[in-house]
Amino acid sequence: MYQSAIDVDAITAIDVHVHIEVDDHGHASLPEPLVAAASKYFRTDGPRPAIDAIAGYYRERRMAAVVFTVDARTQLRHPPLSSVEIARAAADHADVLIPFGSVDPRTGDAALEAAARLVDDEGVRGFKFHPTVQGFDPGDERYAPLWGLIAKAGVPALFHTGQTGIGAGLPGGYGLRLDLSNPMRLDPIAASFPDLQIIMAHPSVPWQDEALSVATHKPNTWIDLSGWSPKYFPAELVRYANSMLKDRVLFGTDYPLLTPDRWLRDVESTDLKPEVLPGIVKHNAVRLLRLAG
Repeated sequence: MYQSAIDVDAITAIDVHVHIEVDDHGHASLPEPLVAAASKYFRTDGPRPAIDAIAGYYRERRMAAVVFTVDARTQLRHPPLSSVEIARAAADHADVLIPFGSVDPRTGDAALEAAARLVDDEGVRGFKFHPTVQGFDPGDERYAPLWGLIAKAGVPALFHTGQTGIGAGLPGGYGLRLDLSNPMRLDPIAASFPDLQIIMAHPSVPWQDEALSVATHKPNTWIDLSGWSPKYFPAELVRYANSMLKDRVLFGTDYPLLTPDRWLRDVESTDLKPEVLPGIVKHNAVRLLRLAG
């Protein structure tokens, strides 16, 4: 079972958004056409490292990383990577890795049972969901039992929001619906489960104002800054991160598609205030993930 061994004082940053895209058996998290389309969209055909290599990468940088996959077996008709294997591998690198689980909400009771086992038996510290790739509306009442279970477990739920490069350029976008990742669909969850900490991943283009509205209204919501170079952050996002949301904004990259080296280099050219960056890069995540004390 995973138990964090992270020395908070020894690390410089916590990347809350790192994908495990291939397992030790060479199985990819997405079907090949989606892998190719994403590489073209992000203009990268670089390697998709497995979890041991990711641990080494972050250890070299004195950083910690939240790692996860996305279980979209129903929508993609593709076997997912194992969240159990990810959690157990993270336990071997507990000084730098923090495992989140993923379950397919469309599998009903099976998702509830899997989520409970991931918390109770494997010690995952949160859950990752991608409404567009998984093909579900998170605000639909049928998924409320899952949000209740995660809230009771006391761990956060991280949701992709905004546009995605997954399926971009393919006919019909591979059948994936962007509207399911409008952050306003998370507002009913935040309202009904005030103890559930919800992370809205990425600048939520084209719905940035919706994300900021939800975050300012619901104090149990957070925004991670992954998936984009900071130099492309919308001005309103930067303004809120500098002020009223400075304690609920998180550093994230979307590694391996964006590296922490580039993110930290590019952030220097933004209007994010130097005094808010320590919170964004590290301290807000320490508080959210309960890593101190």
